[in-house]
Amino acid sequence: MTTLRGLPPILDAQARVLILGSFPSPASLAAGQYYAHKQNQFWRILAAVLDQPLVDMDYAARQAAVKAAGIAIWDVYRSCERPGALDSAIRNGEPNDFSALKKSAVAIRHICFNGQAAGRFAPQLQTLGYQTTVLPSTSPANASWSFERKLAAWRAALQT
Repeated sequence: MTTLRGLPPILDAQARVLILGSFPSPASLAAGQYYAHKQNQFWRILAAVLDQPLVDMDYAARQAAVKAAGIAIWDVYRSCERPGALDSAIRNGEPNDFSALKKSAVAIRHICFNGQAAGRFAPQLQTLGYQTTVLPSTSPANASWSFERKLAAWRAALQT
């Protein structure tokens, strides 16, 4: 099986909150953009939380708006093997270097995990001194949560 490589973080020195997914979807890897799958609700939810038209922006403008809001985006895994798009299919995942991130992005205090699969890393990142929140996944696979319910959880976490 081929080892897949993740995307670089959306990050600058002013980031106060880091949103971590598990690993980019095939659509995201192909586009070179986080949350590129059209049915993923990530950009819609973040647009509502930030009161910004992120969905209507091109990717570069989205990145700039997220950075301006003090938010960084990355994934738990830097590489893995995964047939398909499901987090449950991830094998041989190699985590990103969060100790190095802690030294270079010193303003980040809070990490929000996009879903339970990414959230399994919360205890490890708490040992580095981060406050952590596991949020409902914005993936289309998480159909048990309505958009409104997801939005309420994300808004509560990101507006604190």
